[in-house]
Amino acid sequence: MFTFLGGRPCLDLTTTLQVRHRDHPRELLTSPAEVTRWLAEAGFGTGIAVDDDGLGRTVDLRETVDRLCRGTARAADRTRLNAFAAPPPLVPHWTGTAIEHRGDLGQALSTLARDAIDLLAGPHAPRIRECAHPDCSRLFLDASHAGRRRWCGMTTCGTKAKSASYRRRKSTRP
Repeated sequence: MFTFLGGRPCLDLTTTLQVRHRDHPRELLTSPAEVTRWLAEAGFGTGIAVDDDGLGRTVDLRETVDRLCRGTARAADRTRLNAFAAPPPLVPHWTGTAIEHRGDLGQALSTLARDAIDLLAGPHAPRIRECAHPDCSRLFLDASHAGRRRWCGMTTCGTKAKSASYRRRKSTRP
């Protein structure tokens, strides 16, 4: 099961490579089936067919978005993002009780790229943050009123960091 704490689908995609700053990051998209599962869990529809080429394209988009969000973009990254966004996006379909998205992988990647463009070109771009926990490298959108959120999620990294800080303070007291 994937975790969605980024606040935007494009940021959640970047977290499918975890602990990026470590020597051995943890890749969650290890097969085409994992991409299909991530898309379904992210709300992009079930049963989107993904092959090895599709896995590569998804990872390429993920890394492009990650570099653009972290300010480490390569010269061609903006062009790549625009190319991913060029095909038509997924089509929403209302079932009467829910919204389903229909389309293929190209449309799903286009929808994700368009989300990234909207975020990066919009007023919320300065609020893209990296989690402050040393064992986390998730990007998230800081939607807090004060704009000082430090962790991707309070129930995950925030609690771990505060507990560790408390234990350090307790152990140094006489």
